[in-house]
Amino acid sequence: MRILVIEDEPKTGAYLKKGLEESGYSVDVADDGADGLLLAQEQDYDVIVLDVMLPTMDGWAVLKALRATHTTPVLFLTARDDVSDRVRGLELGSDDYLVKPFAFVELLARVRTLARRGPPRESELLKVGDLEIDVNRRRVRRGNTRINLTPREFSLLQLLARRQGEVLSRTQIASYVWDMNFDSDTNVVEVAIRRLRAKIDDNFPVKLIQTVRGVGYVIEVKEAD
Repeated sequence: MRILVIEDEPKTGAYLKKGLEESGYSVDVADDGADGLLLAQEQDYDVIVLDVMLPTMDGWAVLKALRATHTTPVLFLTARDDVSDRVRGLELGSDDYLVKPFAFVELLARVRTLARRGPPRESELLKVGDLEIDVNRRRVRRGNTRINLTPREFSLLQLLARRQGEVLSRTQIASYVWDMNFDSDTNVVEVAIRRLRAKIDDNFPVKLIQTVRGVGYVIEVKEAD
């Protein structure tokens, strides 16, 4: 299995390369964000270990660009330990987040977990009426219209589409999309739904995302009365 480490600190990069190779992986190391992105786009890797603070292009920008075309599992490895940084990483599409300093055995366990997911299927298409979601390419169309979504919006839409016809509560949505619990007073789910509707429904005559008052949200083609 092949691992790409994007890390600008030479000692850390060498340490990771040595440890992962001793554990049976083939490892490439890039010490620059732009160089790392180029490798990630041109080569096939099972897992990418990505730092945030990088020269030329930071880890946030690398992941955002990578997620436009690739679904390779990404583990953020960074000294930035604020909750806001963790949330940002998840929103951009990272699969895991480990804070420095770290124990190598823990990093290895996380890398193995991500590597076991295996390569994605060539094509996975979710459909709701005239809405089509290409999961692997992270592309969304409604009829002939291409719709651009943020990583959070895409995750939310994918969840609703996979559970088409099923009413999901705010708590369920928060748990699946953000992988964390929100205080009952927050309106973050409502805001996310509102933004998604603006792209998915507002410019189309048939509305797909429905509100079930007092319960939650559902995506379905509503039959005419």
